[in-house]
Amino acid sequence: MNKKELRKEIRNRKQQYTQEELKKLSEPIINRLRHHPKLIEAKTIMLYHSLPDEVFTHDFVDEMVKTGKKVLLPVVINETEMEIRCYTGSKDMKISSFNILEPIGELFTDYKNIDFIAVPGMSFDTDRNRLGRGKGYYDRFLKQAKQAYKLGICFDFQKLESIPTDEYDEKVDAVL
Repeated sequence: MNKKELRKEIRNRKQQYTQEELKKLSEPIINRLRHHPKLIEAKTIMLYHSLPDEVFTHDFVDEMVKTGKKVLLPVVINETEMEIRCYTGSKDMKISSFNILEPIGELFTDYKNIDFIAVPGMSFDTDRNRLGRGKGYYDRFLKQAKQAYKLGICFDFQKLESIPTDEYDEKVDAVL
C-alpha cells in the first residue's frame, strides 16, 4: 500500500468513530502524555491544537499553560510552510480562513530551545516512522529541532507494523 492509499485507509478507520467516541478514546492517551517523563522535565514544549479527527488536545494544551511551561503551537501559513506561535491561553486563538482555530500568539523562532514536541500523525509504525497528511510540514520543521524529544501521538488503530517512507521523512523518538 502506498502513502496515498494508506492515508485513505486511516481516514476510513477514523470515520468509523463519532466525535464523542474519538474524544473518549483520547482520554487515556492524554493521561499517558501528561505523565511522560520527557514532558514533565521539559520547559519549552510544542503541542498541537487538535483537528476533529485527531487525539483531542484542547484542554490539555490549556492545562500545560497553567504548569508554567512555555507552550508553542504550530500554524500553517501557506502550502509549504508552518510557523510556531507562543500560546498563553484561548485569547491566543482565532478562527482561520479554513474555519479552524489557529494560534496568533507571539512568533517563536528559537527552535533549538524546544525540549519536547508532541507530533500528530495519520499513522506511525513500530520503527517510529510517521505518516503525515502529505504536505511535509512536520518533516521540514522537525529537521530544524533535532534536539527536541519527539513523541508521536495517535489512536491505537493508527499504529501499524510498517508504513511506506521516503528519504525526507523524519522519525519520532517514540510513539505514545
